[in-house]
Amino acid sequence: MIGPSSQQVPTPPAPAGWTRQGLAALDDGELLGLAGSLPRSGQRRMAACEQLVVRYRFLVRACVQRYSRGPEPAEDLLQVGYAGLIAAINNFDPAFGCSLATYARSHINGEIKRYFRDNRWQVHVVRPVKELMLQIRTATWQLAQELGRMPTESDLAASLGISGRDLRNAMLAELAAEPSSLDAPLSGQPGTALPADLLGEEDPRLDRMLDMQAVAAHWGELPPDEQKILHMRFYGGMTQDKIGQRLGLSQMQVSRLLGRALGYLRPRLLGLEEEDRLRRRPVGGRNGCDRRMGRE
Repeated sequence: MIGPSSQQVPTPPAPAGWTRQGLAALDDGELLGLAGSLPRSGQRRMAACEQLVVRYRFLVRACVQRYSRGPEPAEDLLQVGYAGLIAAINNFDPAFGCSLATYARSHINGEIKRYFRDNRWQVHVVRPVKELMLQIRTATWQLAQELGRMPTESDLAASLGISGRDLRNAMLAELAAEPSSLDAPLSGQPGTALPADLLGEEDPRLDRMLDMQAVAAHWGELPPDEQKILHMRFYGGMTQDKIGQRLGLSQMQVSRLLGRALGYLRPRLLGLEEEDRLRRRPVGGRNGCDRRMGRE
């Protein structure tokens, strides 16, 4: 909560010829007249502006109070709000046709929203959604006062004249303004559990994808017969007996060719530098494998 004495407005020294009590007795129009006619660096003008800041600092606290449950320190938002109030005092013109309080409130809110836009959002959210999020926050507070309970989504949508989908999108966007750290300890969890330790799991398909990329790098180094057997075994899910029947080979011949192909790929997939001991050897014609697979 922001107390009435949480900010002390600096008090400039009063030069001779006028008193602070005298300035305090002037109304807003007279103080604004001094602020608009005197040099900006003059002490009398600074004192007049200080009187207006003291007089309207309740506006700053009221605007900041809306965000009291947010993550930003109240002191930071008060400083931003006072910057908006001072800008309103410097730029106010009676020809605007409104009071200083009305004019200053819009400036203060504008400075706070600009602060949120520049410092709070961790991901890009389009401006209309940001503005709707602020409207939802204000409507939530107002409806809670009127209904005596927290408003439902239908209450908010009806009050703002928007669809339930737009309402939910804006409420989800607010999560981007207050992201949670994956390294923040979880309350109620044993030890020092972190969200990063509990979210996600190992995906075996990633390892398979990496393995297949490594296989593809050496696939062309295998002779066509071994490529065909590997494809039938690991992609077709066929047993060695069925592969042999399809190719006209015995199960032993299929096993020998399969083992030789895997023996060639294995050290290359594991990144071994030494020459694998299962270096390719010409297959002898003892079992007729070469002749049956079409080798010369």
